[in-house]
Amino acid sequence: QVQLVESGGGLVQAGGSLRISCAASGGTFTSSSNMGWFREPPGKEREFVAAVSRGVGKTYYADSVKGRVTISRDNAKNTVYLQLNSLKPEDTAVYYCAATPPNYDGVLQTFVSYAYWGQGTQVTVSS
Repeated sequence: QVQLVESGGGLVQAGGSLRISCAASGGTFTSSSNMGWFREPPGKEREFVAAVSRGVGKTYYADSVKGRVTISRDNAKNTVYLQLNSLKPEDTAVYYCAATPPNYDGVLQTFVSYAYWGQGTQVTVSS
């Protein structure tokens, strides 16, 4: 059974930085799965933040975070990271890590592409 566990969330002031991590266990899928981060702001629907593809590791970002956020993956550690910089109060959300099924080649910017989800980690940005 694949499990994704996020960590590293917390409270940070506007303009600050945070790195959140997602550790995968229960399989050897991370090198063959695309990995993504989504977030759910208070009272809003879950939205795409970033994704990194399997293989060459191509990255994708939502327009709202482009230039401030970096997604990366370490297949040897079965871990994917999300570096958040220049944080804004509107970045406040529960951040979820997700993985597609192995060898998936569909669109990565939509949550329906992902089969596995973590429990989420809270990121709160104070003004």
